[in-house]
Amino acid sequence: MPAVDKLLLEEALQDSPQTRSLLSVFEEDAGTLTDYTNQLLQAMQRVYGAQNEMCLATQQLSKQLLAYEKQNFALGKGDEEVISTLHYFSKVVDELNVLHTELAKQLADTMVLHIIQFREKDLTEVSTLKDLFGLASNEHDLSMAKYSRLPKKKENEKVKTEIVKEVAAARRKQHLSSLQYYCALNALQYRKRIAMMEPMMGFAHGQINFFKKGAEMFSKRMDSLLSSAADMVQSIQVELEAEAEKMRVSQQELLSVDESVYIPDFDVAAPHINRNLIQKAGYLNLRNKTGLVTTTWERLYFFTQGGNLMCQPRGAVAGGLIQDLDNCSVMAVDCEDRRYCFQITTPNGKSGIILQAESRKENDEWICAINNISRQIYLTDNPEAVAIKLNQTALEAVTPITSFGRKQENFCPSQNLKNPEMENDQVVPKVTASVPEAEQLIAPGTPIQFDIVLPATEFLDQNRGSRRINPFGETEDETFPDAEACCRKQAKTSLLQPILSTAHLTLGCMHIGSRPEATVVLSRKCCLADSLLQQMFIVRFLGSMAVKTDSTTDVIYEAMRQVLAARAIHNIFRMTESHLMVTSQTLRLIDPQTQVTRANFELTSVTQFAAHQENKRLVGFVIRIPESTGEESLSTYIFESNSEGEKICYAINLGKEIIEVQKDPEALAQLMLSVPLTTDGKFVLLNDLPDDTDGSSSENRGAESEA
Repeated sequence: MPAVDKLLLEEALQDSPQTRSLLSVFEEDAGTLTDYTNQLLQAMQRVYGAQNEMCLATQQLSKQLLAYEKQNFALGKGDEEVISTLHYFSKVVDELNVLHTELAKQLADTMVLHIIQFREKDLTEVSTLKDLFGLASNEHDLSMAKYSRLPKKKENEKVKTEIVKEVAAARRKQHLSSLQYYCALNALQYRKRIAMMEPMMGFAHGQINFFKKGAEMFSKRMDSLLSSAADMVQSIQVELEAEAEKMRVSQQELLSVDESVYIPDFDVAAPHINRNLIQKAGYLNLRNKTGLVTTTWERLYFFTQGGNLMCQPRGAVAGGLIQDLDNCSVMAVDCEDRRYCFQITTPNGKSGIILQAESRKENDEWICAINNISRQIYLTDNPEAVAIKLNQTALEAVTPITSFGRKQENFCPSQNLKNPEMENDQVVPKVTASVPEAEQLIAPGTPIQFDIVLPATEFLDQNRGSRRINPFGETEDETFPDAEACCRKQAKTSLLQPILSTAHLTLGCMHIGSRPEATVVLSRKCCLADSLLQQMFIVRFLGSMAVKTDSTTDVIYEAMRQVLAARAIHNIFRMTESHLMVTSQTLRLIDPQTQVTRANFELTSVTQFAAHQENKRLVGFVIRIPESTGEESLSTYIFESNSEGEKICYAINLGKEIIEVQKDPEALAQLMLSVPLTTDGKFVLLNDLPDDTDGSSSENRGAESEA
């Protein structure tokens, strides 16, 4: 016999869309079998009815033959031979009637009864289990919806316990009903073969017994066929019994598992989280906006495929694309008083989708998996090994190391960064220096601050003084001072005017590469020194900590290592996004919503700055701050930017050079002349374009706007 398709009982608890899709095939097959069985039963009942009619007909015929003698024919003389012949025929018909009666009884017992039992027992059982499975699934969905809406308040522990018990009971009920339903559908594939063959065997046996006296040859031909058919039925019966025993044992093993498999978030205290995942699948709640202020949550099956996040509704054959995860960022968020929510943000900084996991373990593993995918680890030859290496590095980062020799030995300070167009004409010799110990850079156990300011809705603007507050949440543009302030400082900057005029500086704002996060402002009408350089970057604050020295950029790399490691170990994924404004005087962190300055650092207090050598989006700088005691403290600040960190370092380096050359007008003019020009004679302070040779650079530069 060919192999029989069957449902895997091990997948009943997960209840994935793939299992549901295969289940729908079995349900369609059962429905088709039910329709065919009804039609077959009607045909067999018609045969049985005809056979019963034949019995009644022969019985009536025999009586009518005997009744001929009792008729008072006026001309009935000489009918004795006819009467005796009719008596004989009556006996033959009576014997034939007995055979027809036995055949009718045999057809009822061996043909019609089997097909009726198959329909009323097996098919009805499958239909009943289908209804029970549907009710159990609906009950489980309702209980999961209740569970998903549980708030985070501790005073609701009693309600939480009751709902958790309800979810566990509903999940166990669904698991039991699905196992029974799957077993019935698997067994149906065997029983339908038996049900189709046994009635016809009974019909054939009855006909052979009926015609046995006159059909010896016919019976001999049928004996071999009936024998082979009987052997086939016997073998199917043996297979059915063996499969039924396997399913019974498997069902007992699956139902004997720990109760924790039915309880969501059972290990909330100390979940075992796999941080090396490069693919993930499972049910999540998707937040959908239905209006301006109304939202709905839909429980769907999500899975990752390469660098894409896919979604597959129940019953669907395949999944659809929801989000491209390459270079995306993910962080835990608070949303509508729901637990375990996280948000995926696109590379351009726009808010993406918000999802909710059913447990802390699932929430953390989804975040780790999306983080790994966003780094495009899946494109490497051995993505699992790369993910393990990266996460192992993060875990070891909080362990003190004896030397920086374990890191990369090839080091190029970011302060030596120049414009990429000028690098081909300059050769910077590499200097080999001894690498300091980790304890010489940062004291062991130094605390790390992960949030630089309060949320934007709780700020106090310390820079406005007594000026009027805009009721629409907007702030005055402080990039350019008013005319009166310009006039007051005209004398101090009079030496700069001839130089700027000679250099033919382009007035206004130039958007380098048409990217919003890198904006350079050149102006000669505004007389403040800040107008010589103003560049904006979108950054996310990762952390800050005190350091012991600022003599080398190794202290920045060590701070990056410890900050990222602390975030990975303590599951801190939330980051504060700000706009970093680099001018020729200060570094300012600006709130993107309110345009309020969160932090302000004098550029002269920045003693070190560098970008990460592998992750180009990481950048940091060291600030020297005088204390009230007369001493100075050193702190390093670590950020993640949307663009390359080297561009931020170049802007800082250019600002510090401007500060130095402002004392000498000739040096300032020389600095301006060293900045490369575009084809139309404009100054380009930063080259934010990709390093390609396809001619796109000149096109983008030509698109720069003029004041």
